[in-house]
Amino acid sequence: MSPLSALELDRFLDVALAEDIGDGDITSLAVIPPGITFTGRMVAREQLVVAGLPLVSAIFHRVVPEARVDLRAEEGDRHSAGCVLVELSGPAAGLLAAERTALNLLQHLSGIATLTRRYVDAIAGSGAVLLDTRKTIPGLRRLAKYASRLGGAQNHRMGLYDGVLIKDNHVALCGGVVEAVRRAKAASRSPIEVECDRLDQVEDALAAGAEMILLDNMAPDMLRRAVRLIDGRAKSEASGGVTLETVVAIAASGVDYISVGRLTQSAPAVDIGLDWVAER
Repeated sequence: MSPLSALELDRFLDVALAEDIGDGDITSLAVIPPGITFTGRMVAREQLVVAGLPLVSAIFHRVVPEARVDLRAEEGDRHSAGCVLVELSGPAAGLLAAERTALNLLQHLSGIATLTRRYVDAIAGSGAVLLDTRKTIPGLRRLAKYASRLGGAQNHRMGLYDGVLIKDNHVALCGGVVEAVRRAKAASRSPIEVECDRLDQVEDALAAGAEMILLDNMAPDMLRRAVRLIDGRAKSEASGGVTLETVVAIAASGVDYISVGRLTQSAPAVDIGLDWVAER
């Protein structure tokens, strides 16, 4: 199932394909004789968690409606190098025109899912839940957060419209944590999360009635102190500078959630190729 609605998918495909194909693939149109059929396979060239296969199918079918696109792998599953993810056949010129858009998207989303799974595996058994963030490429947020879910993370806010997170600039402009929370409550916004980088701010946020405390850029020792201070009165989230090298110690501090911007902001694309298959 596509992570986008039918309308969202149509709009996305319009933009993505127009960006690459424009008014025609002049190379394929020049060198491939009419009526030539292409048969190929999309193959994983490294271990990965796959994400984006329904979109691959939609891309090829938008350019070549009569194409045969067989998805040979399951979304969200871990696959080894050499695994065939997609088999396809149809008019060669059309499939080659759609190739790069399909590969770019599949490599990018699978890269997010693969990196996310590494973080999830690293903190397994700790009780901490991995969250993604709003650090996404503009226009790709729903897809990026879909991929992080497939990797095992939970989505944090989709946007500014679906959750209150009082950050340092909000606090500075309001004159303090307590006043910022008071204003959010007066606006009937809930739940309310407050970003804190000091223990005194944690105390203020708890006193003001925040339901979740974001512990920003705190070392593990300070995280443990903050968790003890919170003592179950609010949910705790660690954020800032989280890497695969530090996430285990962060999870061991006892926080409820760990948010990682690099999942969607800078996950490396995985290596997937589309190879021609000679017909027997």
